[in-house]
Amino acid sequence: MTTAPPRLQRFVAAFDRSLLQLAPAWAASRAQSRVKAVAYRQAYEAAEKTHLRQASRDFGSGNTIVTMTGAALRNQARHLDRNHDIISGGLSTLVQNIIGPSGINIVPTPRDVDGNLVESLVDAILPLYQAWSKRPEVTWMHDWPSVQRLLARTWLRDGEAFVQELRGFLPTLQHGSGVPFSIEMLEPDLVPLDYDDPSQHILQGIQRNAWGRATGYYIYTQHPGDPDVLLPEKKLVPSHLIRHIRTIDRIGQVRGISLLASTFTRIEDLKDYEESERIAAKIAASMAAVIIKGDPSQYDPEKYASTGQRMMRFQPGMVFDTLNPGEKVDPIDSTRPNPNLESYRDGQLRAIAAPMRISFSSLAKNYNGTYSAQRQELVEQYGAYGVLAHEFISQMVRPLYERLIAIAVTSGALTLPPNVPLANALGADYLPPSMPWIDPLKEINALTAQVQAGVRSLSSVIAERGGRMYDTLEQLSLDKEWAAERGLTLSVFPNATASPPPATTDVDEGDVPQDQAATA
Repeated sequence: MTTAPPRLQRFVAAFDRSLLQLAPAWAASRAQSRVKAVAYRQAYEAAEKTHLRQASRDFGSGNTIVTMTGAALRNQARHLDRNHDIISGGLSTLVQNIIGPSGINIVPTPRDVDGNLVESLVDAILPLYQAWSKRPEVTWMHDWPSVQRLLARTWLRDGEAFVQELRGFLPTLQHGSGVPFSIEMLEPDLVPLDYDDPSQHILQGIQRNAWGRATGYYIYTQHPGDPDVLLPEKKLVPSHLIRHIRTIDRIGQVRGISLLASTFTRIEDLKDYEESERIAAKIAASMAAVIIKGDPSQYDPEKYASTGQRMMRFQPGMVFDTLNPGEKVDPIDSTRPNPNLESYRDGQLRAIAAPMRISFSSLAKNYNGTYSAQRQELVEQYGAYGVLAHEFISQMVRPLYERLIAIAVTSGALTLPPNVPLANALGADYLPPSMPWIDPLKEINALTAQVQAGVRSLSSVIAERGGRMYDTLEQLSLDKEWAAERGLTLSVFPNATASPPPATTDVDEGDVPQDQAATA
């Protein structure tokens, strides 16, 4: 910024002093305007509006934006999931890394009043949980891992998903297990986005109290997208019976927005560009060669008029023996497909992968690079997977598991010891899928070093891989006894010794004697 000449500065200073004596209010206003002008010059340049860059506008609160665009974004995300292979594969990879094939691993950790783990209660909880996991929802079409994957995909694609809890014995419902507790999965369409009533504190189908906490959900009794449904009826369900997982990016936002919202423009552009390249490649492949005529004097119109339009079928090893005098064949050298297509596509996919919270390698199925580079990408990306998994656990899995245990206790399906209160019986560890191994030998050596150094427990390592320490050690003990009985020496049991023969002789060869099972 250039400064004024000294003579002009002295003149301005004298003018300000005179103005202060003659018109103090005007002088004060002039000083305030000068301060504002200096502050404006020191403000963010990005906020300035120019002829090349228009200033962005904010359309109001997060709820206002969702009301205006929520349904359109949801429909667009579903369209891409149905018709775009990149988005469909990316969502499948996200679900695979957040939920996994067996779902979120839940390890019960009930403790007594002294804080000690009650293993007998764990053995009582696991059969109930496993039986409930086979048919947790009302249609009996999905088991618990399938329910988690379907809810996660709906949440990531549509921005939100709902679950209604059905407790106790209902006349029209048969629960899938001995615990009278089932769930009903609900698409976001079943909670009307356009149902508002300020007089009753209803916003986007959700009734809230003065503090903004949800107290009830208005849910359609039928899906509004069904062909035979015109005006579906609504019912009010208390909020303690509804689990609502959503993706929000504004404080106070009620409904969720699709994770793909910021990628729609780039995805559509990439789809159109790939389609144009495919069409251009087809056109280029359809044109094989052109026949170039020679000297016009060598061409006799009367002689060749009866031949009509000639068709030549190209095939490997063909010989052009039907050319007229002066003609020659000039093959068309096509530049399709574009050699820069792959690099351009990879650049676009890198930009798309970031807001989707998925790694570029997983989205593009491009695993080129060294071991260190692949592991660095995997370690960094699993932080994003962990954040999404934590959101799913805190908003969906943990509340449903705690409700299952509480109802099992109140219904008599589970009996608690006297020194274990209900709050302690709800304890559990929730473990999302562990990070896969790029080089298993290096990974297992690192885990072994951590366990031997005492910075990590063996049970946490086993639980991270989806197992349970007690079951694993029991299986190892049985394997060791079986190997010793048959005179086998395995590398995992270098000091295995033969066990004494069983006391009974009426046990099948493949069965485990009861006394050995008890000691195991």
